[in-house]
Amino acid sequence: MTPVNDYLRRLAAAAHDGWNRFWFTPADPATLSLIRLAAGAMLFYTHLVWTLDLEAFYGPHSWVGPAAATTVLRDPDGTGYTWSHFWLIQDTAVLWAAHLAALVVFAMFMLGWFTRLTSVLAYLLAVAYIHRVPGALFGLDQINAMLAMYLMLGPSGAAWSLDRLWAARRAGRPLPPAEPSVSANLAIRLIQLHMCVIYFYAALSKMHGGPTTWWSGEAIWYAIANLEYQSWDITWLARWPLSIALITQVTLYWELSFCVLVWPRLARPLMLVMAVPVHLGIALCMGMITFGLVMLIGCLSFVPPDLVRRLLRFPSDRRAGQAHSDPGSGVRSATACPPLADRRVGTEKQ
Repeated sequence: MTPVNDYLRRLAAAAHDGWNRFWFTPADPATLSLIRLAAGAMLFYTHLVWTLDLEAFYGPHSWVGPAAATTVLRDPDGTGYTWSHFWLIQDTAVLWAAHLAALVVFAMFMLGWFTRLTSVLAYLLAVAYIHRVPGALFGLDQINAMLAMYLMLGPSGAAWSLDRLWAARRAGRPLPPAEPSVSANLAIRLIQLHMCVIYFYAALSKMHGGPTTWWSGEAIWYAIANLEYQSWDITWLARWPLSIALITQVTLYWELSFCVLVWPRLARPLMLVMAVPVHLGIALCMGMITFGLVMLIGCLSFVPPDLVRRLLRFPSDRRAGQAHSDPGSGVRSATACPPLADRRVGTEKQ
């Protein structure tokens, strides 16, 4: 039994080592900061829209009162806890002040100003808006809250933020790229796994219940032919039914396999590239532009931070990288370091 025991011990040690490297390898916060910028813009825009009819949804005499909202959110047995500061507001002027303050917080979070504080406030405010009007809850709001929750766990303001610019101004020189951190990796990994769960269960729901329009290849046709959601008329695809069936099947199997194929290095670019037409199709053909875009923001979590820095590198970053990569300085820039989590952790161990 000794060879078997040795094998099991080595297997357990390898699994433990892979687990630690997956979760606790310090990562460059560049990708996390890019997600903050995009998700913060989405939070600001989607809550700005409430301004068009704020009192009808959140006012003291709104269509759905606080008591009704609380009843909807409770579990069937009457238990459960939800909270929203809007339940306490009984004055219209206070309502508008609270709403404008929330928009300021979302804007500050997007721009990365006092990010540690505004990231927490942005999450709490997003949940408060959802709890006040549960009847208006859609997938967009859920993804908004999910991204805000994970962004407050890591240093999402470490790059491309006003906090970063202010720190450079106080130092009187361009700063080198932010140091890798475990919390940045942890936040990114949580977003990645959450996206995998979303796609996997979306595929299962499409396949559930025996023969469905997804199995028969007709689901995409029913979506694009629905006048209630139609924003771009592409019903001319009816002339090519095989194309509709192919698009339907590819979408289904892409969602089903995403949680597996997005991890290997060779398959990851293909899975992410396919996400673009899938979600832009939802955005352009079904009128759900914000939902399609917010899902693509979540997919950014799989983009390596070194690629993000190459694509979004500002002139000040180049100067800082050169200054801190000078052989005479004895300090290497973070962009000159070997790539972090994605290259340190082999695909087979992820």
